[in-house]
Amino acid sequence: MEKNSAIYLKFLKTILGTYIILAILIAGINYGYASVAPKNIASIINWVWLVYENWIKTAFILIGSFLTIKIIGSSKRTTMRKTNLIGFIIAALAVHVVTPLLVNNYNLYFYAMPLPWTTTPLQLLNHNSALYHSTITSWGSSGILSALAFFTAISLVVLIGTLLYGRRFQCSSICLFNGFAAEVFDPAIPLIGKRRRLKPRTLRLMNILRWVFLGIALFFIAYWAIYLLGITVTPNIDIITKIESYKYLVGELMVSLFFWIAFIGRGYCYFCPLGTVLSGFARIAGQKINTNNTKCVQCNKCNETCPMSIDIKGKAINGKIVQDIRCVGCGHCVDECPTMNLSYSTRFTEHIKSKKTPV
Repeated sequence: MEKNSAIYLKFLKTILGTYIILAILIAGINYGYASVAPKNIASIINWVWLVYENWIKTAFILIGSFLTIKIIGSSKRTTMRKTNLIGFIIAALAVHVVTPLLVNNYNLYFYAMPLPWTTTPLQLLNHNSALYHSTITSWGSSGILSALAFFTAISLVVLIGTLLYGRRFQCSSICLFNGFAAEVFDPAIPLIGKRRRLKPRTLRLMNILRWVFLGIALFFIAYWAIYLLGITVTPNIDIITKIESYKYLVGELMVSLFFWIAFIGRGYCYFCPLGTVLSGFARIAGQKINTNNTKCVQCNKCNETCPMSIDIKGKAINGKIVQDIRCVGCGHCVDECPTMNLSYSTRFTEHIKSKKTPV
């Protein structure tokens, strides 16, 4: 079994490495060259990008999930992690395959994450933006309507899901930017060296970056909202569009890939703007890790497996609940606990559980 797991792990690392290389190459060409390339070449580049982002990415998620389940399957409990993978498979099929086929718009994945890409629907409402022109040219007015409707639907789903199930709903079940890779490729991350827990100094830096990136995201939202109201902040909106593109490529995509290569899968989750916002809604939902189901034996496995460097054991020793802004609700600690002392819950899940429990 161990030999098979080693083979599966090598295959998983190969897929992750391929995904990273393709992301760098295709994204770089699409964002850096396509805008100045001849029209026929730009069309081919865009087609390759869409095939990669939709079909290839979905295939990698399906294969990667299968391999990860095989690798971790020997563990006693993998309930929450398997649920995560099932969620990502469903999300990928819905966002990258089924819905684009139904509405004939393969750019929809740009509208599947309310932040940090919230400005995309705002740009679609502006007839002078490059995004509006490219969308109307490729997909027509129906493409614009489908994208706006899709964004609205996804935003409502994420909001309601978070209020019911906490941050776990988005970050560990349907996030197709960083969350999926952290779960689907977990055993293969990092590609180089051993996984490292972030040190206190690094965690403090990440905490600062969390609010910086949220502030940047809100700035761009405010800019496009003001522009739509007819107030011109800068006459050349192409500059803002390019800055946003570079911010995405360098500050988000490249940083995420760097973490997958050298550190941990959840690196970007430490300062993801959407995660920061959802952590507030998760608090409203009553998201927590319960630590008093049995007894903590201080094995430290919860801390070792936590991808967000949360000190779970420190709370579990005294049976105190864990409510941390960094918690993505992945459930790794819950599955890993040898005494089944930990459990993830929200007010809604506790209510459902109480209904099922016989009086």
